[in-house]
Parts: sequence; C-alpha cells; structure tokens
Amino acid sequence: MTPARVVVFIDYQNLHASALDCFWPRNTHPSQGHIDPIRLGRLIVAKRSANAHPSRLVQVRVYRGRPSPHRQPAAAAAGDRQADAWSRSPLAVVKRRPLRYPRGWPAVPPQEKGIDVALAVDIVRMGIEGAFDVCALVSGDADLLPAIETIMELRCGHVEVAAWRGGGRLMLPGTSLPWCHWMDEADYRSVEDLTDYSKRP
Repeated sequence: MTPARVVVFIDYQNLHASALDCFWPRNTHPSQGHIDPIRLGRLIVAKRSANAHPSRLVQVRVYRGRPSPHRQPAAAAAGDRQADAWSRSPLAVVKRRPLRYPRGWPAVPPQEKGIDVALAVDIVRMGIEGAFDVCALVSGDADLLPAIETIMELRCGHVEVAAWRGGGRLMLPGTSLPWCHWMDEADYRSVEDLTDYSKRP
C-alpha cells in the first residue's frame, strides 16, 4: 500500500496557548511551553501509521503572527530566531503576518490578523491542487471549519484534526467529524521545544 501523503497545518498561537492551558500551571508566561512543529508533524504521522494507515509526512506548515520590531524588539527577535530554526527543516513552511496593535496597547495585548484566513486559503488551495492525501489540522479555531467543509465537499483530500487531551477540538456541528488525534501530556513533552530563543546563538 502506498503511504498517504500528509501535510500538517499548524495554527501555532492556538496550539501553544492550548498546551499552556492543558499542561502548565495557571498564568505561566507564554515564553514557556513551546512546541517543535516538525516533531509534532512526525508524531501525528506516527499515530496514523500505528492505526493501520501507512503515511508519509511531506510538509509541516506553521502559521503565526510576528511582533513589531519597533514596538516589541525582544519578542520580535526571539520569534525570528524561532522561525529561522523551524525553517531549517526541508519539511517546514513558516507563514507569518504582522501583529495588530490596538489603541490600548500595551495594556491591551496585540492580536493576530489574517492568520486563520491564510491558513484556510492554503488548505483549500492545496487540496484542489492535489498537494496532499491527508490534511492534518492542528487548531481549535472554529473559523477554520468552512475550510474543512470545503475539502470534504470537494472530496479533494481527507481531513483530520489533532488536539491536546483535556482541551477543545474542532468538530463539524452535529457530527463527530473530522477524526481527532488526541495528544496527551506524554505526547506534548515529546514534542516540547526547550530552546531559549531570547538568547542569541
């Protein structure tokens, strides 16, 4: 049997925030608890293969906001070093968009803008292009449900999701779909990124 080509799509802020909620003490600083996207992609593919679905990881796509170097120079530099480290893998594609800073910043935190749209557009585009057999989406953002519905309606790929056990998961209303790869704390610790990106290499 030819292994299924799997592309993993990661809504990184959603994934990271959910990991902090599930596996870290309350009010843990967001500089903690990061995840290595490539190890996460390999974990998901290993779970598929263990369930009698031979699979091959062909790409891991990471979607994330980028702090302003003028407003948050330290955070921007750390984020750039992290994205550079991820991008060294030939499996990785990192897509970043500038954060939006509200009028009340810094009392009001900056927000990601356009990340969910960029992710949804890429899922649909790549599905239509036949770039994957399986789309594995790692996010709990319900704004992405239309992209899942489109792939399923067009039958241009199989959709699965992954989520931390103890957190929420994406699910089409009135169904138990898509299939969810639940990941427990042992899974999380196996893909945790302990690198301190605030320090120059």
